Amino acid sequence: MAKNLVIVESPAKAKTIEKFLGKDFQVESSFGHIADLPSKELGVNVEGDFKPKYIVSSDKKSVVKKLKDLAKKAETVWLASDEDREGEAIAWHLAEQLKLTKDNTKRIVFNSITKNAILKAIENPRTINYDLVDAQQARRVLDRIVGYELSPVLWRKVKAGLSAGRVQSVAVRLIVEKEREIEKFSPVASYRIDAEFENEEGKTFKAKLLKNFDTKEEAERFLNSCLSAEFKVDELQTKPAKKSPAAPFTTSTLQQEASRKLGFPVAKTMMMAQRLYEAGLITYMRTDSVNLSEEAKQAAAEEITKSYGKEFSKPRNYTTKAKGAQEAHEAIRPTNMGQHEVSVDYDQDRLYSLIWKRTLASQMSDAELERTSLKISNNKNEQRFSANGEVITFEGFLKVYLEGTDDEDVEQDGMLPKMKVGEELVNEFISATERYTRPPARFTEASLVKRLEELGIGRPSTYAPTISTVQRRGYVEKGTAEGTERNYTQLILAKGVIAEKELTEKVGADKGKLMPTDIGNVVNDFLVENFSTILDYGFTAKVESDFDEIAEGKEDWTAIIKGFYKDFHNTVQDVAENAERASGQRLLGVDPESGKNVYVRLGRFGAMVQIGEASDEEKPKFASLQGDQTMGSITFEEAMDLFKLPKTLGNYEGKEVEVASGRYGPYIKFDGKYVSLDKDENPMSVDMDRAIELIEAKRKADAPIGTYKEMPIQKGVGRFGPFIKWNSIFINVNKKYDFDNLSQSDLEELIEDKLKKEQEKLIHDWEDVGIRVEKARWGRFNVIKGKSKVELPKTTEIDKFTKEEAVKLFEAKKTAKKTAKKTTKKK
Repeated sequence: MAKNLVIVESPAKAKTIEKFLGKDFQVESSFGHIADLPSKELGVNVEGDFKPKYIVSSDKKSVVKKLKDLAKKAETVWLASDEDREGEAIAWHLAEQLKLTKDNTKRIVFNSITKNAILKAIENPRTINYDLVDAQQARRVLDRIVGYELSPVLWRKVKAGLSAGRVQSVAVRLIVEKEREIEKFSPVASYRIDAEFENEEGKTFKAKLLKNFDTKEEAERFLNSCLSAEFKVDELQTKPAKKSPAAPFTTSTLQQEASRKLGFPVAKTMMMAQRLYEAGLITYMRTDSVNLSEEAKQAAAEEITKSYGKEFSKPRNYTTKAKGAQEAHEAIRPTNMGQHEVSVDYDQDRLYSLIWKRTLASQMSDAELERTSLKISNNKNEQRFSANGEVITFEGFLKVYLEGTDDEDVEQDGMLPKMKVGEELVNEFISATERYTRPPARFTEASLVKRLEELGIGRPSTYAPTISTVQRRGYVEKGTAEGTERNYTQLILAKGVIAEKELTEKVGADKGKLMPTDIGNVVNDFLVENFSTILDYGFTAKVESDFDEIAEGKEDWTAIIKGFYKDFHNTVQDVAENAERASGQRLLGVDPESGKNVYVRLGRFGAMVQIGEASDEEKPKFASLQGDQTMGSITFEEAMDLFKLPKTLGNYEGKEVEVASGRYGPYIKFDGKYVSLDKDENPMSVDMDRAIELIEAKRKADAPIGTYKEMPIQKGVGRFGPFIKWNSIFINVNKKYDFDNLSQSDLEELIEDKLKKEQEKLIHDWEDVGIRVEKARWGRFNVIKGKSKVELPKTTEIDKFTKEEAVKLFEAKKTAKKTAKKTTKKK
């Protein structure tokens, strides 16, 4: 038994660290948090001292038991969870749950998993930092109180099953408000003037008029005035300029740049970065600091000098602009500056390359440029064209890296030919192009992170889970529209003639952009109206600042929570009792047949159209919205069309084909079978040809692709990925196989492997009573009868478990159900 037990958070990290420590060290994983607030109760003493009630969840009990046993035998226990507040809380929970003593417990932290960093940490242990623990407790408790008290209000006033969160709800508000800015936006057209000129040496370049013309008539008048005009260089300026590199990556800037350059969603960036960190390739990936250690700066300088030359090296210090940033931490960087690339997998390799380039560039010389600007006049009007160009005279950091931008309108300056003041120019053409002002851009995941950081809302560890949560809850979704075509006009003056063209462009593309759903809009409006403090950007940022004060030992965490809770709880009670129900109801018009009002509103199963009032003697009629229809965009005509469902489309193969909509979406009904429409497909747009296409596609998908033991094999793609189905058994098909070209031997191998695993899992099979016993996860056992299942703990002596005991289990379960039903009826 090893003298030293090192406990880290993940198994991957444990494997890497174990390579650096000798035989006297045993490295084990806690698999993240081992204790948390209970899931089915508030778990906070709001009537007293706000003490949280932490419990070990059932799936972590075996982990805790193993670690406790190992800790008892070890001379020293090293708590090596991550260096942030959450990691500190994990270390504290381990100390509490394993009943560790201060004498034999040491806390170590490191920002990279390298041999030097680990050995240095072992040489410099510390105790648990309870200020950091308290800051994490404050966040966890405050978020639990907000979610636990707000969610039931939403169930009562909006829709069952909803939930709210302190940071998530503010993120939704940002997205909703952005969408409303876009809805209010009216594009304004004007005419942009561009030209191409040729200098005396015959070299061409582009120039533009700095002012746009409001109307086509004004633009045309300008072009007419340029007929037979003589152009010359009126003004010419050349001056040196510099470009400086961007700071090394923080969590948020890495997420933004990986989105721009690699197309990664925020959660994917963090998952790839976590793997690189655990493999010892980069430093800790949850940080808001742009600092580099002296050791890192020196290593960067050496690598830059070696690879590019001494003149490219310029060690720099950076200061973060993020609110509440923890400057003691280090930026995200490679652990080995000399390792230009890695060969792990495609996505990790690309992310590593991005981090390496950004880090190295941050310590390199400025790029030196020569910027030229010129003005071009003519003898027919007062307007002057402008052209700008730049030439790189020394690459500096641009040799390695240039930061991306979210601004779609940024134009990069090119090179201009050499010219002199007074030089005559030949005009090749002048164009006047109709351009429209653009609405505010919707948030991408990365730009939302940037905005949250600017507002001081959330911290590095919260960005990815916040964005995942609002999408998972259905408050926000990613747009899928490719955009619509819009016509615009272009006038071109060339060779003394003005010609007119009609062109088209795509506008309104929202693919991958974050958009609020109907439920997101309704929940946001209800929360903003009734809980303005919680949804206030300044308040949410102030809370983060309070957490920082707690972490620095300047504030008492319970005092801050108490101060928040009193007013919040009173507001919750008032809203629960007195606020109106929220449905986002909007009057669309009047039904011509019944004379009743037609509304669009949020219902129990989502957005719907309602004809009539709930108070009418005759019940209202309802129809669910279809396809990409939303409560904000649906028209009266589209709403009335919904009541034409179900609709008979015709006959196919002598049987009726019907399109309809149900609780789980629109479908085609044919020959007693149901065929779902594609996601966001509007059933009102489905004709007979489309219905036949769907029916045949379904037949093809359901057709057997082979047989095994004279029973057919089918394949499909389900919630958990591709599968084959045989003898009512569903078998997942992993990436080892080519799913589109499964051979007979592949099919047989998949089925036989599955049967083998099922057989190995089976412990008892009492066919006469229809009960079997199988191995389950975490060393437990499942007793199964039909669709009913009872789980036995792993302490069960399963070899001695009898058929009679199994029968009694299900009899007891049946009795318990009957008792529960009777109790419910009495209530």
